[in-house]
Amino acid sequence: MKSSLTNMVVVLTGVSVIMGAVLAGVNHITTPAIAAINQKNTQTAIANVLPGIKTDKIEDKDTIMNIGGKGCSFVLHKAISGSQWVGTAVESTSLGFGGDLKIMVGFDKEGNVLGYTLLAHNETPGLGAKADTWFQEGQKGNIISKNPQTPLTVKKDGGEIDAITASTITSRAFLNAVNNAYQAIAESPTDATTSASSHK
Repeated sequence: MKSSLTNMVVVLTGVSVIMGAVLAGVNHITTPAIAAINQKNTQTAIANVLPGIKTDKIEDKDTIMNIGGKGCSFVLHKAISGSQWVGTAVESTSLGFGGDLKIMVGFDKEGNVLGYTLLAHNETPGLGAKADTWFQEGQKGNIISKNPQTPLTVKKDGGEIDAITASTITSRAFLNAVNNAYQAIAESPTDATTSASSHK
């Protein structure tokens, strides 16, 4: 093929169309698999943050709450046993040292923390990243069994929670995510049933 601007445009257009079709095909094939993996990971996280809670189903609900003058989104996973609400796992995000810090935290009916897991973060390895264990039961910053009705804060801010060593910003972000999750439950009707999905 003779080298010319027209021929180059035709070739590039053809390559772009072919690659677009390939990418669309790959996306079509992988999307259901990725969705299934994400669903399984969510179910595992819910089970981890609601230890000892037996459920017949989980009711998933997206909600937006006004915090500091801006809308913050949460996903509430309400655990139902029979017809009774027995606890809630909440996906909550706060701004950490390196970017968004996303957690799932579980509460019983009284609002006591049952467990938590880090879903995503960009915190410094060896420092802020310690949040995955630092606030667990038996650790220095233990928040398990605490109730954020009175917001949880680090000792540097007058609270009772030990901050991660050299990572006060991450600690504040983590506790903000927990406190906000508690508020999301407090502002959400406990008898609402939306998007119910069965998890045993």
